[in-house]
Amino acid sequence: MPSKTAKTAVKATVSKAAPAKSPGKADAAKTAPKAAVKPVAAKPAVATKPAAKPVAVQPKVEEPKKVLTQRQGFKTNEFVVYPAHGVGQILAIEEQEIAGAKLELFVINFMKDKMTLRVPTAKVANVGMRKLSEPALVKRALETLKGRARVKRTMWSRRAQEYEAKINSGDIVAIAEVVRDLYRSDSQPEQSYSERQLYEAALDRLSREIAVVQHVTETEAVKEVEGQLAKSPRRGAKAEAESDADADVDGDDAAVADEAA
Repeated sequence: MPSKTAKTAVKATVSKAAPAKSPGKADAAKTAPKAAVKPVAAKPAVATKPAAKPVAVQPKVEEPKKVLTQRQGFKTNEFVVYPAHGVGQILAIEEQEIAGAKLELFVINFMKDKMTLRVPTAKVANVGMRKLSEPALVKRALETLKGRARVKRTMWSRRAQEYEAKINSGDIVAIAEVVRDLYRSDSQPEQSYSERQLYEAALDRLSREIAVVQHVTETEAVKEVEGQLAKSPRRGAKAEAESDADADVDGDDAAVADEAA
């Protein structure tokens, strides 16, 4: 019988001769030849520009404003009539930015009142601004002064409103009518304070325009107006009666109008 030592030697020999295990996937991956890496073509070198020198920021030069000389038929240095203030002179036509919008304005100077007014060029028709009256219209206004005064027999407050509306209308003939109706000669009763105020306002508007149109001083224009007023019919007994009759008719018309209203 073989000895135990011999059996042990045989087992050892058999175990050494056993076939090796097949390599696993991990081992196969390790042993598999690596794929050839495709060489990447190098990009051509780009020439870099040298850093630009800092440019000094020049101050922004404002464009000169456009000089306007004429708009809506009116031009600079021209005398015009603004109904609420009388005769003034256009000093300039300027542009202003208001609320993000550009606006053209007439700059009008009223020398006697020491006042400057800015009127939008698009609003001249609405406010009634006009050119000076033609000489023929001035002559008609002067002729109006020689007529008989027409005074309505109504409440003074109503007549005062009518006179004020005529003065602010800018109509030279209507203003002449106010001067004629409120004029008082030395032989006539004195005017009340409110009558005197309206008379002087109308006389001032009328004489200023006459002075500019005829190229004379305001003092000379006032003398011409007063000279025309002196030619008006004197208020004798007959004239007073006719005036009262006219006033009665006017008063009746006013009463009928009030009743109709």
